[in-house]
Amino acid sequence: MTEHADFNRRVGARMAETGESYATARGHLLAGLPGNAPSGGAWPTAALHVSNGDATDLPGTGLAPRVLYWRDVLHEGPVPAVGVEELRQTRAAFLAGASADDHARIAAVFAERDRTLEANRDGDYVLWFEADLYDQLQIIQILARLAELGVPAGRVTLICVGEHPGIARFGGLGQLSAAQLRELPFTNARARLTPDALRLATRAWAAFRAPAPDGLRAVADSRSGELRFLGEAFDRLGREYPATRDGLSLTERRILAAVADGAGDAGTAFVRAGGRETRPYLGDTWCFATTQRMARAPVPLLRAEPADAPVGPGTGLRLTEAGAQVLAGAADHVTLNGIDRWIGGVHLHGHHVPWRWDDGAETIVRISGRP
Repeated sequence: MTEHADFNRRVGARMAETGESYATARGHLLAGLPGNAPSGGAWPTAALHVSNGDATDLPGTGLAPRVLYWRDVLHEGPVPAVGVEELRQTRAAFLAGASADDHARIAAVFAERDRTLEANRDGDYVLWFEADLYDQLQIIQILARLAELGVPAGRVTLICVGEHPGIARFGGLGQLSAAQLRELPFTNARARLTPDALRLATRAWAAFRAPAPDGLRAVADSRSGELRFLGEAFDRLGREYPATRDGLSLTERRILAAVADGAGDAGTAFVRAGGRETRPYLGDTWCFATTQRMARAPVPLLRAEPADAPVGPGTGLRLTEAGAQVLAGAADHVTLNGIDRWIGGVHLHGHHVPWRWDDGAETIVRISGRP
């Protein structure tokens, strides 16, 4: 009891000296005591820490001496069920084609990323991610690979958040200071994974990469205390399939609705469409690419000005007559314009696709004939 009281006095003294919160001050002191660490098991001091981008100040926490940033927008472009090397090349080719970046450079970055992950296979991993679709797909890719490498689930810690006290619209870990990040391991955001979690991640990764979306519903319906946000993310993924009522993905419909509601430029449409998301996951680059596809379709749904320049934040937008009809459900985007889009391992192509999102059933359905 005396030892506990002494420790609490030390925490209070540090709080007074540094202005830190109780959890942060306690964490700093615990990290410096042999055999002590954030609650939930010994803190893996030599672990490889993996996160979604360097906007997150993990080095500043003092908890993450080795950090690997996982960069890939897996909800866009092909993610087929192929080997690790072929997948790297496929993703690098897609990302290079969608930007001015160099294919070889992207492939080299991915190769180094994968080597770093594999080289730590005998050590511990701490994953720092968020609840949105972008991050959840990265999580299952990483966990499926760790399972493939034979890494025991008990050596993987997941820190995953969908909100944070005091932030009305939480957008991601990059919003948090190093001190706020340091508090997360002391909360229920931290989970030491079990074999069941790795099996679920492996099933989800396989379902995502399959050439048909038959397995997505089971993942969307899953409930896991460790992968808490996975089902929600897969539900959102399913809504990117063209809808039975209008042939639009949910993202496309929200962009059109924003323009119909007065968003006069692509930047404003992006902000308004993102504001409708429960968990914003779509960056402006990919939103502008979606907008451009609708503006340059054979039967345009949007009129973009200037018409001969790539869509950017300042591009003026107006709904066309066809766009208004599709938005009202009186015409079908896929029937009018066809589609050429990958969602994971599924290639949606042509003027008839066998899979659509059904808003009534809230699931992907297989259809025959034209809608």
